Amino acid sequence: MKLGFVSDSLGNLPLDAVLNYAQRMGVSGIEVNTCGWSTAPHLRLSSMLGNRDAQKRFAAAFEERGLEIISLNANGNPLHPTDPAQGQGLKDTIRVAGEMGIRTVCTMSGLPAGSASDSMPNWVVSSWPPETQTILKYQWEEKLIPFWTEIAALAKENGVDRIALELHGNQCVYNVPSLLKLREAVGPVVGANLDPSHLFWMGADPLAAAEALGAAIYHVHAKDTMLNRPVQATTSLLENGNLMDIPARSWSYITLGFGHGEEWWRQFCYRLKMAGYDGWLSIEHEDVLLNSLEGLEKSVALLQSVMPSAPADFKPQDI
Repeated sequence: MKLGFVSDSLGNLPLDAVLNYAQRMGVSGIEVNTCGWSTAPHLRLSSMLGNRDAQKRFAAAFEERGLEIISLNANGNPLHPTDPAQGQGLKDTIRVAGEMGIRTVCTMSGLPAGSASDSMPNWVVSSWPPETQTILKYQWEEKLIPFWTEIAALAKENGVDRIALELHGNQCVYNVPSLLKLREAVGPVVGANLDPSHLFWMGADPLAAAEALGAAIYHVHAKDTMLNRPVQATTSLLENGNLMDIPARSWSYITLGFGHGEEWWRQFCYRLKMAGYDGWLSIEHEDVLLNSLEGLEKSVALLQSVMPSAPADFKPQDI
């Protein structure tokens, strides 16, 4: 496995500073945000698309420091009913990735409205009342599958082999069954960006998810979640409070090791290996309480101590 981080983890710094810190920390690459819910301070799609000189300069800044571009990340809602720019951002990200020889694009599946007359995304998380099933049928059959059939063709046309969908709340694809359902419908270009932080707060087990996904794991975000048990006991994990008010929330994203300890992350890495995954661990720092650089350094140190990095070489002796 190889270690890196998401560029927005140090989004307050210019690109050169981010790359210098990455080099000093001893990571191997950076996943670059391009659009959507990110202001994308390190890469401007509009100036990169079709601009080979800009692309070469961008890649050279990584190469000079011995770093790789892990992937491009278009982390928005590409099926937003009133904001088509998010879907266009994903398409442009795929085109830029293809032009630069980047084989993996990370994104979200998208969340449409609940019907053709709605103007806001609608996430269905229960089976009742019965209109929920009507919403799901509309979202999947009329929006999600047609859109991703188009995106799969665009990815193939541009030489992008893997689109890694983050299993994220407020998206149609948010767990193992929904990821496998979309993958079956549109083909193996779609796989999972396995981020344990979201599965924690949705009540799933990332270790079991790794086993269930197997070869469908295309990317891994290393992000932790603190489950605030005293608050959870009265509010549940269905939390819609202020992201900045950590004490009042039943769960919050947190620096690696502060929510789940080193032993858990050791098991996670090993389960990934058992599932056949030997790719990138990309740290996504979104801890409100810790300094971003400090939190990222602590996360890097934890993963460096537990992740397998050398090829396996054990064989039983001939006796």
